[in-house]
Amino acid sequence: MTTIFITGGAGFIGSHLTQELLKQGTQVISIDNFNDYYDQNLKEKNYELVKQTAKEVNTFYKLYRGDIRDKELIEKIFAENKIDGVVSLAANAGVRPSIENPSFYVDVNLMGLTNLLEACRFHDVKSFVFISSSSVYGNNKKVPFSEKDAVDNPISPYAATKKAGELLCYTYHSLFTMNIACLRYFTVYGPRQRPDLAINKFTRLILEGQPIPMYGDGGTSRDYTYISDIVTGTIQALNYVIQKDKLIYDIFNLGGSHPIILRELINIIAQTIKKEPIIQQLPMQPGDVNTTYSDFSHAKKILNYQPKIEIKEGIAKFVGWYIQEVFSHVN
Repeated sequence: MTTIFITGGAGFIGSHLTQELLKQGTQVISIDNFNDYYDQNLKEKNYELVKQTAKEVNTFYKLYRGDIRDKELIEKIFAENKIDGVVSLAANAGVRPSIENPSFYVDVNLMGLTNLLEACRFHDVKSFVFISSSSVYGNNKKVPFSEKDAVDNPISPYAATKKAGELLCYTYHSLFTMNIACLRYFTVYGPRQRPDLAINKFTRLILEGQPIPMYGDGGTSRDYTYISDIVTGTIQALNYVIQKDKLIYDIFNLGGSHPIILRELINIIAQTIKKEPIIQQLPMQPGDVNTTYSDFSHAKKILNYQPKIEIKEGIAKFVGWYIQEVFSHVN
């Protein structure tokens, strides 16, 4: 039976990914440091949901509480378990905070990644999925963004660490014959999304009748990708690198390929909730890109990736979850 090690396993994406792998009969070991970037209780709830899924489907699951920068702990995890593949989700997220504290981002996102790659090297784990980001494209003038585009001009330390992470992965692939896929996620949303991200924050503010901070003129756009599509694409990439008959290093865009401007996003959320939004216009923030737009044709060709959830359906699913699971409990 296949055993996958997922870092950041109690987070928004990590918990969804773990649940789906467990349902498919894959054993999962994970690590999460339950840090205070946002309310730790949210991760505890995610963890409980994953444990419940593991029990229901009777598939092995174990979570270690700790940090990927802890070399001794990472070594212990690899020594205690027969790991077949790794999904490297754990990272310091967020563009704006990375501008305030770049050293911390470099430490977690690159030193932590190095620890994982070194553990794979010494324990002969040959299959690795690194979660990168659409932020590596910076303010790319050509749209949609292709994996073949140059990504040499990141505009935030966060983006720079993700680009550097891809290069680090290539080095280990080249030196130690590891199969590695780097996935550039495009703005993931859905139930359990981090509270600091736009869709979650806007939903809360509209429900509470509070003003929504809109940076710039509302004309910036994002390619939003629903969580179930991201999980499917990630598992497809994992299955791809687990192959034994070829040596793989590849980069894939996982997006929805339907960018939506900020003003329209706010209106869709407001219409779904049936409340008028209050807009507070603010200056553009340093590090924010003007647009993201994925060309996922390479992922479609190689991985059979095809997103299914369009933005209005995804927003309806998220708002329904938020009202039932969050808003109704605090009001």
